[in-house]
Amino acid sequence: MTRIVFLDRATIAPQITVPRPVGDVDWVQYDRTRPEEVTSRLAGAMIAITNKVRITAEVLAACPELKLVAIAATGFDCVDLEAARARGVTVCNIRGYSVNTVPEHVMALLLALRRNLIPYARDVGAGRWQESGQFCFFDHPIQDLAGSTMGIVGRGQIGQKVAMLARAFGMEVCFAARPGQVAQDERIGFDEMLERADVISLHCPLTPETRGLLGPDAFAKMARKPVILNTGRGGLIDLAALSGALEAGRISGAGIDVADQEPPPADDLLMQLARDPRVIVTPHVAWASETAQSALAAQLCQVIEGFMEGKPLNVLT
Repeated sequence: MTRIVFLDRATIAPQITVPRPVGDVDWVQYDRTRPEEVTSRLAGAMIAITNKVRITAEVLAACPELKLVAIAATGFDCVDLEAARARGVTVCNIRGYSVNTVPEHVMALLLALRRNLIPYARDVGAGRWQESGQFCFFDHPIQDLAGSTMGIVGRGQIGQKVAMLARAFGMEVCFAARPGQVAQDERIGFDEMLERADVISLHCPLTPETRGLLGPDAFAKMARKPVILNTGRGGLIDLAALSGALEAGRISGAGIDVADQEPPPADDLLMQLARDPRVIVTPHVAWASETAQSALAAQLCQVIEGFMEGKPLNVLT
């Protein structure tokens, strides 16, 4: 019997059914798993499913029967891939399920920020429309998307879909190479993108090289006071530098769906930024349309069944 342990089932909405693989399996699931519980819960397991629970080198060493780590997401920074590779543990992820939901969320954040939808809605609720004495009021500036330039870091499926939607709004799009990389495949240099972009959207993985991708030096080079959008990983942006750029007027706003620690502590800088009217913070839900979650759950089952049949899918190691 194959023992399969889902460490954080609550990361998928309860109304979404997670299909269980066909065959003789012992399926165990926990809503949440604390770091100190990972090793004991994976005892005897051949397959671990995780979304955000970290599978470290120490966990892998303590679980010799583990043969597959199935990540119920696309991002893979929760698993020590080098340690898994060294121990012959296959690591697979889920791909393509969020190619519509994340880009739509990106554009929703962008539209809300450029048109100041949230401040206007709050003001209407507070009675400002009646106070204005006329058919409308102009307390918050409104900017069109058409004619502006979006710089995108990350040219995968999601980045390309964001580009398609941006172009549909009449925006010019430029993909940027990461710092230190050669501009190629329609990518321009990172610094050139910082100078040209009215909007910057991040869709690259979090690695040691991309951590703090938007830091003090990058913000200092932004010439057009762009809107910053991050639906990738929290660590891609230096939040202190972002806060400083807002206060200095080097950027006009930010839409953020991710944090380095999730949920962030109540006193975290991100929570302070969330109270700024120029910032919209959402709780890592860009990926979470019901359609996308159902597709993720179905593909997760396919990944596990493929591995059990000797035909693993979406292999990272």
